[in-house]
Amino acid sequence: MAKSKKSKAKPAPSADGYKVIGDNRKARFQYEILDTYEAGIELLGTEVKSIRQGKVNLGDGYALVRDGEVWLMGVHISPWQMAGQYFNHEPRRTRKLLMRREEIRKLIGKVEEKGLTLVPLKLYLKRGWVKVSIGLGRGKNLHDKRETLKKKQEKRDIARELKNY
Repeated sequence: MAKSKKSKAKPAPSADGYKVIGDNRKARFQYEILDTYEAGIELLGTEVKSIRQGKVNLGDGYALVRDGEVWLMGVHISPWQMAGQYFNHEPRRTRKLLMRREEIRKLIGKVEEKGLTLVPLKLYLKRGWVKVSIGLGRGKNLHDKRETLKKKQEKRDIARELKNY
């Protein structure tokens, strides 16, 4: 009798090669996203562990360019449950974003334009590293938001009709 080898099944990676941890869906509704950038984040060990558990809220987050560096503000990463209070991190602390100098120079020029802001769109793991996708956006007016809702509803109606045939 021949022995059969058992292969260890590895979890299939996502189609894009990264795992989305947090998503800021309100950002695309409240802002017209003109351009997106990918950046690394300078994190503490307990923050990484909390992020891997999915305990992140990007809802109130934004980014600022100060002194040639990009900073992520207002993003809530919950304290890690397994660490003591002394070793844990501040949930809403300011975190430095890691980007190339050329990208930062482009951002400085664009952010200084009237009405543009940097908004975190997604937080994800890419090859074991925590990355954030930030969007350069312009705030939408009320009529723009209504138009977005109308388009969304029309797409749903069309999909519903096509499903019936």
